[in-house]
Amino acid sequence: MARIRQTAVIGTAALAVLALGAAPASAATTTVRAGSATAAPYAGDVKASLLGVATVSTVIGNGSCDESTMTGSVNSDGTNLTIDDATFSGAGGGPCTGTTSSTITVQNLPWTGGSVAYDPNGTNGRDASVTIANFRVQAVVDLFGGITCVFGGNLTADGFNGNNPDRPDTTSGEAQVGVDGATVSKQGGSWLCPSTATVTATYELLGESTPGSGTFDQSLYVTG
Repeated sequence: MARIRQTAVIGTAALAVLALGAAPASAATTTVRAGSATAAPYAGDVKASLLGVATVSTVIGNGSCDESTMTGSVNSDGTNLTIDDATFSGAGGGPCTGTTSSTITVQNLPWTGGSVAYDPNGTNGRDASVTIANFRVQAVVDLFGGITCVFGGNLTADGFNGNNPDRPDTTSGEAQVGVDGATVSKQGGSWLCPSTATVTATYELLGESTPGSGTFDQSLYVTG
């Protein structure tokens, strides 16, 4: 994923986060399926893993997170997307790096109320709109002797099936969530923190072929 730009590097994220807010393109029905357009509906645990580098930029600096995962669950109709755990770090689990370094901590888990909504119009080449609701992260930034910034809100990204030629990372054949220059807002922290940050990241999305196993090996697919 690209190089996270921001002094208060937050993942996206995610945070991974990527993270991640417009409404779905239409009121079309949504079905999350276990691997293909004709497979059985899927409901259960999901895991999003960062592909490449997450990048965040602000008016006061930039940085990058090399590692990020988010785990949670979703209903087969795309409702109640919940994030139970999330991590954002630099290579080897250290701070995210850039013009400054930043240690990111997630807050207020679980993040509930998110959704996956099929997009019949194919906006931005996507198959669905993915919303992570109520995310919140804290970044302790190595700047001016150390400042703490908190960002949060709702993050909406583009969802792509694994066979979509417009998916962000064509080296992966799995479903993907792409955040392309999304803006997130300051929720707290030092007055030195920027009011907004711009996030770019791509995550690979998998489910479980055996429910509750903790092994994420099930390809996912979204249809109307």
